[in-house]
Amino acid sequence: MKLTKSLAFVAVSSLALAACGDAGGGGARESIQVVGSSTVFPFAKKVAESFAQSNPGFNSPVIESTGTGGGMNLFCGGVGPDTPDMSNASRRMKKSEFETCRANGVTEVIELQVGLDGIAFASAQGGIMMNLTPQMVYEALAASPYGGEQTNQNWSDVDASLPNEPILVYGPPSTSGTRDALKELVLEAGCKTNADMKALKESDEDRYDQLCTEVRSDGKYVDQGEQDNLIVQKIGNNDKAVGVFGYSYLEENSDKVQGLPMNGVEPTYENISSFQYPGARPLFVYVKKAHLDAIPGLKEFVAEWARNWAKDGPLAKIGLVASPPETMAANEKAATEYTVMTGDELK
Repeated sequence: MKLTKSLAFVAVSSLALAACGDAGGGGARESIQVVGSSTVFPFAKKVAESFAQSNPGFNSPVIESTGTGGGMNLFCGGVGPDTPDMSNASRRMKKSEFETCRANGVTEVIELQVGLDGIAFASAQGGIMMNLTPQMVYEALAASPYGGEQTNQNWSDVDASLPNEPILVYGPPSTSGTRDALKELVLEAGCKTNADMKALKESDEDRYDQLCTEVRSDGKYVDQGEQDNLIVQKIGNNDKAVGVFGYSYLEENSDKVQGLPMNGVEPTYENISSFQYPGARPLFVYVKKAHLDAIPGLKEFVAEWARNWAKDGPLAKIGLVASPPETMAANEKAATEYTVMTGDELK
């Protein structure tokens, strides 16, 4: 039934647009609706501003910061005017989400890698300074490091080279793509330094995932919701605290906070673009192809992303790290030819 409803939505809306002619014509919905990642949110807002200036005949897009996981749930809920047109994501769509999309009639999804970001560890300017490694972070934050009891209270309990100060980390919630990236790029990388954990992945992957990615819940790691700016505020008010958020927030607030090196590598634009920084990750937007002809301005909004994500473009000025040239070229093609995903490459 959902698929029938979806096809009807596309047909009726397309006819309405054709009848009305130009931009803003009376489709089933006249504003683009976007949900998803808090990390991608400021970039999406910037693209929306550029879109509004370039296309005064269309309504401004409505963009909500719901978190990557929450955005995927809404995006994959179906096709039609009561569902979002796009979802922002600070990690790639999961295979399970893609299958949910298909089951609900969202059978053609366009994936665009819009740039790169980094999982930055930071403290207040003049505050606690550490040269971290993924292993240190894992041992400090894991609920049950290597399957044992979590007894580390101070950073120096983790490693003698670290300050003798209490562990206190403000970070993203479980629904955030930033949290997913923290698990995959840092916690799991630290966990796998242990030979027993590497072997466990082969014998019991569920147990491995639990031990390597579950974060402690005793107050040493504090979930601050989907508002990365709140994490910046928290560490700005406590020079012993550490925050975890996207690199763009580090750059935007460089007068208040300082980046902490990982494996001796600073979280900078150059180090993220070269993937030398361990926390580097791609950022994505997902688009329903079925909505392109049905929602006024959606094609133009997708094209606006491609006009803004260059190395010296407007998004770079607010912290987005440009994708490598070959990746950018492939995504510019997808943004104009509307290539859909097969799902084969997803995990």
